[in-house]
Amino acid sequence: MDDKDALKEKIKSMLVENLMLQVTAADIGDDTPLFGPGGLGLDSVDALQIVVALDKNFGLKIPDPAAAKSILQTVNTIADAVQQKLAA
Repeated sequence: MDDKDALKEKIKSMLVENLMLQVTAADIGDDTPLFGPGGLGLDSVDALQIVVALDKNFGLKIPDPAAAKSILQTVNTIADAVQQKLAA
C-alpha cells in the first residue's frame, strides 16, 4: 500500500466517522461520487462537516464553495488536494 492508498483509507474512515454513514470505509469506492444520485448522496450539511474535518485532520483549508465543489467530488479528488497541501 503506498502513501496515497493509506491516505485514501484515512479519508474514508474520516467520512464514515464524521458523517455517521450507514456504510463502512470499505464500501466507499475511490471514485464513488460523494454527492448526488448514484453515490453516497451526501448533502450541504455533510459538505460543511467534511470541510471542517479536512482542516482538523489534514490542515487542508477549503477557501470557497467553488473549491469545495471541485475537491469534494470523490475520495480521489480529496486525496489529491490533501497531497498537494502536504507537498506545498
